Amino acid sequence: MKIAIASDHGGLRLKAHIIDYLNSKGIEFKDFGSFDESSCDYPDYAQPVAEAVAAKEYDFGILICGTGIGIGIAANKVPGIRAALCHDTFSAHACREHNNANILTMGERIVGPGLALDIVDTFLKAEFQSGRHATRIDKISEIEKKYFK
Repeated sequence: MKIAIASDHGGLRLKAHIIDYLNSKGIEFKDFGSFDESSCDYPDYAQPVAEAVAAKEYDFGILICGTGIGIGIAANKVPGIRAALCHDTFSAHACREHNNANILTMGERIVGPGLALDIVDTFLKAEFQSGRHATRIDKISEIEKKYFK
C-alpha cells in the first residue's frame, strides 16, 4: 500500500503524528508538503496529492488542514477523486465501504492525534463493498464526465 500525504500549515503537527504512525506500520508514503509552519494555501497541497491518487500512483491520500474542509473541497475538484472528511471512525469505514473514498481528510483543529490515528487505521483497513454502492459511484463518475470537459 502506498499513501500520498500532505497538509497546509494548519495540519502540519497532525500530519507529523500520522507520518510517525505510517512509519511504525511499515506503510510506504510520500509527503507532498507543507514542511514548515509558514502560512500557505491548501489547494497547493491538495492538487498534487489528488492528481497522484487519481493517476493510481498511490492507493490512497491523506490530507490535513485546520478543519479538513477546504483541503477536501480542493481535492474533490480532480476527476476520479472521492475525498471524504472524517472526524470519527464510523465515517472512516463508511466512506470506504459505501463511497469508495480514495482520500481521507481531517482537521487538526477538530480531532486530536489519538483519534486521528484510529481514523487513519480504520480508513486504510476498510474495503469497498461494491454491489449497489458501485452503481452509485458510477453515477458520480457520470456527473464528473458531464461537468469536467
